[in-house]
Amino acid sequence: MEEKIDYNDLVNSINGGSDFCTDKNGDILSTENKETEPGDGSQSAQEDHNNPNDPRVRLKRDCVGIMAAFKLKPPTQHVIIVANTHLYWDPEWADVKLAQAKYLLSRLAQFKTLVSNTFECNPSVVLAGDFNSTPGDTVYQYLISGHTSLGTQSECVREELPIPLCSVYAVTRGEPPFTNCTPGFTGTLDYIFFSPSELIKPVGFLQLPEQDSSDVSGGLPNYHHPSDHLPIGAEFEVIGA
Repeated sequence: MEEKIDYNDLVNSINGGSDFCTDKNGDILSTENKETEPGDGSQSAQEDHNNPNDPRVRLKRDCVGIMAAFKLKPPTQHVIIVANTHLYWDPEWADVKLAQAKYLLSRLAQFKTLVSNTFECNPSVVLAGDFNSTPGDTVYQYLISGHTSLGTQSECVREELPIPLCSVYAVTRGEPPFTNCTPGFTGTLDYIFFSPSELIKPVGFLQLPEQDSSDVSGGLPNYHHPSDHLPIGAEFEVIGA
């Protein structure tokens, strides 16, 4: 059983109403529709179509996620949901990444309910991917705690998460100093999250090279690593059925 997440669906959630979204500074943006005549090719209409302050423009990013449920072989027959995603890259558009993260968790919670009802089980959840957010960023803090804060004047708000999550690396050894290494940026953007339970626990992780290692000297990609991102990995022990 699997489902795809298309973050462009966020545009449909605000079209046709007077909903609101925040920009990168945390200021409220109105999405009230402006009346335009069909075929109106005015400069104003063209500017609206490309206006980055319009949430409908900001949220239309071709980023996706995928979720799948796997049933382990006997003797456990435990069901595990594995999800993977790639959030928008631009560090100046934290509001877009946060909206995608919230939509991701809401869809993941719905999928977990569907799997639970279909297989009459309590599935474990593992979520991994390139979140294009460093530890301490708004997206990272939201995923592990529900805390959100955008802009210098924004208050920190705590929301109840649809699914509680922990980072495998954070709870076992601490987040690595970097998973992305390029001449222009070096930092941690990739994570493996899991929903804490009595059914599974992380028991191992893939070691990453140090920044002074010859494997990453000069930045990535290179002969040793064909991507600008390092591979991360984790091993889990299934405790209960």
